[in-house]
Amino acid sequence: MKKIAFVIPWYAEKIPGGAEMETREVTKHLKSAGMDVEILTTCVREFVSDWSVNYYPEGTEIIHDIPVRRFRAKKRNTQKFDEVNLRLMNGQRISPDEEKIFINEMVNSPDLYKYISEHKEEYTAFVYIPYMFGTTYFGIKACPEKAVMIPCFHDEAYIYMNIFREMYSQVAGMIFNARPELELTERVYNTENVEKIVMGIGMDISLETNPQRFRDKYNIREPFIIYAGRKDTGKNVHMLIKYFGEYKKRNPKHSDLKLVLIGGGDIDIPDKIKKDVIDLGFVDIQDKYDAVGASEFLCQPSKNESFSLVIMESWLCGRPVLVHDHCAVTKNFARESNGGLYFEDYFEFEGCTDYFLNNKDIAGKMGQNGKNYVVRNFDWNVIIKRYREFFEKIEKRQQNNILK
Repeated sequence: MKKIAFVIPWYAEKIPGGAEMETREVTKHLKSAGMDVEILTTCVREFVSDWSVNYYPEGTEIIHDIPVRRFRAKKRNTQKFDEVNLRLMNGQRISPDEEKIFINEMVNSPDLYKYISEHKEEYTAFVYIPYMFGTTYFGIKACPEKAVMIPCFHDEAYIYMNIFREMYSQVAGMIFNARPELELTERVYNTENVEKIVMGIGMDISLETNPQRFRDKYNIREPFIIYAGRKDTGKNVHMLIKYFGEYKKRNPKHSDLKLVLIGGGDIDIPDKIKKDVIDLGFVDIQDKYDAVGASEFLCQPSKNESFSLVIMESWLCGRPVLVHDHCAVTKNFARESNGGLYFEDYFEFEGCTDYFLNNKDIAGKMGQNGKNYVVRNFDWNVIIKRYREFFEKIEKRQQNNILK
């Protein structure tokens, strides 16, 4: 097999973001398994930086034994892009001319696309992540016959853009993080000639949890629900806090119940429940595992997840999860694993919380169900085997096309 290149708008060892993390972990494990992998990216620093500024120097550097090739990003018209993007963020459809503005004024690197076109014979596949960026669209355009996507699709305005419908129906393969993402894709795009697989994200199944260590370190003795993640409206954590406050008011028998928050960001806590909401901010990864293991259950209230590592971590720590009914991915995981419950409104949240608190043996069994599900589907050994077999299929398709 020839080289496999992962193409992403920006790349560095510690920058935040789900796609960035997935790229780091997948390439690291593929490399450890003996595969020849590279990363192709721009010189832009990260998502929250100016996409016209080339922070890193051009050229190749080695990060964890993996070549990272950086190409200069071109200047862009930020004002035009922002005007169009605001409409998309508000769920509006845009015109063909506006679609061109969106993709042309995105983060882009003509030098990167030229490299792909000129060096495509050196590679089995170019793997693009995520779907809505210029590096994905124009990178695929440079060599669609070797293009594989890890799209991270959500049901949002961007996915329905006609330029994406046309281009992404031409790729050789698509790798999905969960089955609902595949089902969404098949509703929106023509994927008849696309090799597809529901892959998921690999997990370190050897992680350990020590609940007592957490309780001793942070002096938290009461039962608690845990939330782990960014504390912003996009994650719906404000709703969790509201529902928790209502639950405390309506259920005096659980007056000692706490809500523990882990992760970055700031959020207002109503005065009435400030003594019951413990915001620990960023904690060490082992403290996180210990905290999850000590919890009654983990609540992931987000409506817009493409995988959710914290759910998998909760199961590996033996704890069940509560997710939002309107998030197709996390709801599907809870149902497939029998490792969690889901809620649509406050009263369902209350009923699920009561069920976990009043049926601790069953809650423990659900946590174990989830752990078995993760080990069976997302152990890195399982994931790497799937990746290798998938790339072999892509390579075989290319050989068959040459023979035609």
